[in-house]
Amino acid sequence: MSDRPPTDEGALDPSLRVEHEHEADLPYLRKVVGASMAGTVVEWYEFFLYGTAATLVFGQLFFPDTGNELDGVIAAFATYAVGFVARPLGGIVFGHIGDRIGRKSLLQFSLILIGSATFLMGCLPGFATIGYWAPILLVTLRFIQGFALGGEWGGAVLLVAEHSPNKSRGFWGSWPQAGVPLGNLLATIVLLVLSFTLSDEQFLAWGWRIGFWLSVVIVVIGYYIRTQVSDSPTFKAAREQAEKEAEAGYGLVEVFKHYPRGVFTAMGVRFAENIVYYIVVTFSITYLAFIGVNTDRILFLLLIGHALHAVIIPFIGAAGDRIGRRPVYISGVLATAVWPFIAFPMFDTQTSVAILGAIVLGLIAHGLMYAGQPAIMAEMFPTRMRYSGVSIGYQATAIVAGSWAPLIATWLLNEYNSWVPIAIYVTLAAAVSLVAALAMRETKGASLVAIDREDLLRMRAERV
Repeated sequence: MSDRPPTDEGALDPSLRVEHEHEADLPYLRKVVGASMAGTVVEWYEFFLYGTAATLVFGQLFFPDTGNELDGVIAAFATYAVGFVARPLGGIVFGHIGDRIGRKSLLQFSLILIGSATFLMGCLPGFATIGYWAPILLVTLRFIQGFALGGEWGGAVLLVAEHSPNKSRGFWGSWPQAGVPLGNLLATIVLLVLSFTLSDEQFLAWGWRIGFWLSVVIVVIGYYIRTQVSDSPTFKAAREQAEKEAEAGYGLVEVFKHYPRGVFTAMGVRFAENIVYYIVVTFSITYLAFIGVNTDRILFLLLIGHALHAVIIPFIGAAGDRIGRRPVYISGVLATAVWPFIAFPMFDTQTSVAILGAIVLGLIAHGLMYAGQPAIMAEMFPTRMRYSGVSIGYQATAIVAGSWAPLIATWLLNEYNSWVPIAIYVTLAAAVSLVAALAMRETKGASLVAIDREDLLRMRAERV
């Protein structure tokens, strides 16, 4: 495939020509965006709730007391990482099935699965009651939660990307990304209300469980919204075409065989983005609490940060449609490289304005990378293997990036009693993503139909 984005003009195989009435049907496109965001908000509410609880509660409740407060947090973050390890497996399974049968049905299933796991987490007894069964059951439910989320993201963003016009895919595809900070915002609001209304003893004893139980309500709402949309004409046409082609394949092996560059580029550009996000929204809670900042104040400042993050993401997505995916992404990588050297001194002032400023700067750097990912990754793969390629490229990185970021940062803080090694860690991660972003093809305005056509011609050429 050339570096020039494929377009529909002049070269469409009639068997792959799709009527794109949906491109002008903005009310329906908005409904698709709402369905995608509904699930994304729910699932990230639950995922972030776990991350915050790992910092504030799980270290004390589910693990033995060693006399060092950071030991329990490190153990809790290790279970936090289990969810990330499970995500690529979920991406493989959901991606393979989703490329065969469609995006919508699997998105409904993933919503139920993660909601059930989260509700049961709120029912678990602690270490003092059942001993080591407490962390074992917590890890099991965390694995299920991560597995479900591994399949959720790819399906949610593709549902939007495959319905979107070529010229504005970055903008529309960024809306499910805004569901992530909105889910985090919702989780932060719940935890903030609980921490304000309950004493520390009540919150630790039972109050934290309420946030997990509330997931049932929002899962039901999200599930209903997702019943109101269908798979895109692009997907339906590609599936019909694939059924006619005896050699057409799906899944992990097929995508690595024919589109390895797309998979590894996606992994590379995700690396720094994934790390900096969990440093900003998860480890910052640990660091600020460690230097003596009140937890309620931290949560309130994060709440403001999440709200601003959700607002800026669609604007960044639209910028990618205007000036290109690569320049926007590279600017985010460079901002990530310098952010920790600015942010940690701001944290150390312990003033609310400086702390909020550091959080917002980190989330802007993250948004410059995160907003365009649905469009960027969707444009890397043909429809018949897009769910698999996008899910693996996105989720596999989490095993070595976001999953370990809070744990590594906490260990570095415990070992060196300084933020400088943490800043160096984030900057090295940015260097990895910079290399990948520079190697990334510019795909602004690419046609998914034309990408499918090129894939079809390649398959036919290989059979000759």
